[in-house]
Amino acid sequence: MITSPYDKYRQSSVKTAAPEHLVVMLYDGAIRFIRTAMQGLESSDVTKSNLHFGKAQTIISELMSTLDQSYDVSKNLYVLYEYTNFLLIEANIKKDKAKAEEALGYLVELRETWVEASKIAGSQAQKTASIGSGEAIHG
Repeated sequence: MITSPYDKYRQSSVKTAAPEHLVVMLYDGAIRFIRTAMQGLESSDVTKSNLHFGKAQTIISELMSTLDQSYDVSKNLYVLYEYTNFLLIEANIKKDKAKAEEALGYLVELRETWVEASKIAGSQAQKTASIGSGEAIHG
């Protein structure tokens, strides 16, 4: 049972967020977990780094599973997610901060791209609201 007001707010924001915002939230979570895992590497806290690399991998798996494979860009994203996941596994096993930084870089770039695409889609949706709604890559 959720008891803290922050947890209630966070759960509510996830339940009411638009799909494009959920993807950004997933990126935010993965980025935060990788940064925390890297802190664990720096402080030689193996438990902390392992736990947070695992959480980031879970989010990447979720991003992979929600891709709509009918778009070519989804297939390319899948490969990039797969490689990012591989980097996180390598970073965790070998305690290699460079691999974690590479994975982090991809996710930060993807997040920024997704935010920009969402803004463009949002402004186009406002212009064509009477025509109908578009589909998203993450369905």
